[in-house]
Amino acid sequence: MPAKLPVVYSANEVKAIFNATTSLKYRTLFQLVYATGMRLSEVAHLRLSDIDRTRRLITIRAGKGKKDRMVMLSEKLDAILSLYLSQYQPQLYVFEEVDRREPLQNRAIQLVYSQATYAAGIQKRGGIHTLRHSFATHLLESGTDIRYIQQLLGHESILTTMRYTHVTAHKISTLKSPLDDL
Repeated sequence: MPAKLPVVYSANEVKAIFNATTSLKYRTLFQLVYATGMRLSEVAHLRLSDIDRTRRLITIRAGKGKKDRMVMLSEKLDAILSLYLSQYQPQLYVFEEVDRREPLQNRAIQLVYSQATYAAGIQKRGGIHTLRHSFATHLLESGTDIRYIQQLLGHESILTTMRYTHVTAHKISTLKSPLDDL
């Protein structure tokens, strides 16, 4: 069975999705996914206690394979989260259902995401997981070592992470063809 390449957004498409997301809660959630490479279920179940602002780390607990991992909390993401947290004041989960201490439902997140991509005029097919693919690809294109990307994504095998080497169009487009030397 042929392996399908992941769909990846350009940086401008990612910005367009953020700009088209009118809800601060969901825009923050989408920015968090893109900034860290979290999976949908991981971001939905992220607890306030998993954010370490002093060490600039976010702990993802019991991700895929029931393993914990750490991702970075950038300065920009920290500022985005500060604004969101001061306005919404969640109690347990970073993104909670209104009036309940329950995590947002995956389906609700997917629906808002779908509306945002439509509003942004994005033609590419793909769900919120495409932000995770874009995170990995953009890191790779900027020169980040693939082993760090493997750790950030929580991949057990480097082979899983290696699929992003096939979609780095930025790098491919800069390669010199042997024809150019003739």
